[in-house]
Amino acid sequence: MSNRSPRLRLRHLAAAVALATTAATTTACAGGDANAGSDDQTVIKLVDPGNAGLLAYAKKTGVLDEKLEAADARVEWGGSYGSFTATIDAVRSGDVTLLEGAISPAIGYLSTSNDLKIFAVADRTTDPKAPVGDGLVVPKDSSVTSVDQLVGKKVAVNKGGRGEYLLGLALDKAGIGHDEVEKVYLNPVQAAGAFQSGKVDAWWAIVRGYPTAVAAGAKTIVTNNDVEDNDLTILAARQELVDENPEALKIVTDTLAELQKEATADPAKFQNVFTDSGPTATSGDALERDIEVERYSLPFPPVEDKDLEKIQVVADYFLAHQFISKAVKSSDAAVQLGS
Repeated sequence: MSNRSPRLRLRHLAAAVALATTAATTTACAGGDANAGSDDQTVIKLVDPGNAGLLAYAKKTGVLDEKLEAADARVEWGGSYGSFTATIDAVRSGDVTLLEGAISPAIGYLSTSNDLKIFAVADRTTDPKAPVGDGLVVPKDSSVTSVDQLVGKKVAVNKGGRGEYLLGLALDKAGIGHDEVEKVYLNPVQAAGAFQSGKVDAWWAIVRGYPTAVAAGAKTIVTNNDVEDNDLTILAARQELVDENPEALKIVTDTLAELQKEATADPAKFQNVFTDSGPTATSGDALERDIEVERYSLPFPPVEDKDLEKIQVVADYFLAHQFISKAVKSSDAAVQLGS
């Protein structure tokens, strides 16, 4: 959701609340003094990237602000969230104006709002050595061993997002109607708690949720590799940012592509960026997995015609299965910055 995990990752699901409360202090790090500069600069508001990934490295080094000077733009770092869907309120309010995610949650958002544009996409690696991205899990003591045994059971998913999309594909493959399971709509942080406490029978875990659940003993029933998944990892920006300064978005795309080349060659450099201890740090098997995820991640090229086709496939699936009530056209959902 081949590995298909989003990659600038809001990595530490279990630490999401802690990160949110410390976001104000971390903005003092290099690149975080975003209020310096002229009042008429374009301000790109990003979620706090935590302690790992391309954006964490960019925040620490200040490379984005350095590059964005050419477009009279700067970065402002905000709070921390567990996923794209958990960030939706901040996107609606304008507290976040650029974020990373996947086509699926973007379609869910765009079915009710028209103020977001996908401007860059990244294919998900098909290298068999890459870690699995997302999975449908059940508790270690569950008797469920296959998708068809979920009939009548509660399954946690993020509404109108990647979890609901992948669960739908898995049900289709198993020949099970979508109404034969009880979907419980929770964001990843909420779903982790519900799964741990036994309030749901299964969970399609995404982002950091899947490896965390597996490490705690959860059993995997099916993964994103087992379904026909048309999702792509994306960068999206609020419409006003696209209108105001498309050149700044090109610079963000190019800068992240350069960083991805570095990360492919030396992925360990992009882990534990600010600290190697405390709740936001990783170690042991989790650290090794994150290193491998970064090693096999692919850069974000600007949206092309072929990407519009995949966006439309996902949008049509969402409408056909009533994940959304309003059709979304890929030509409205995305912008080609070169055109």
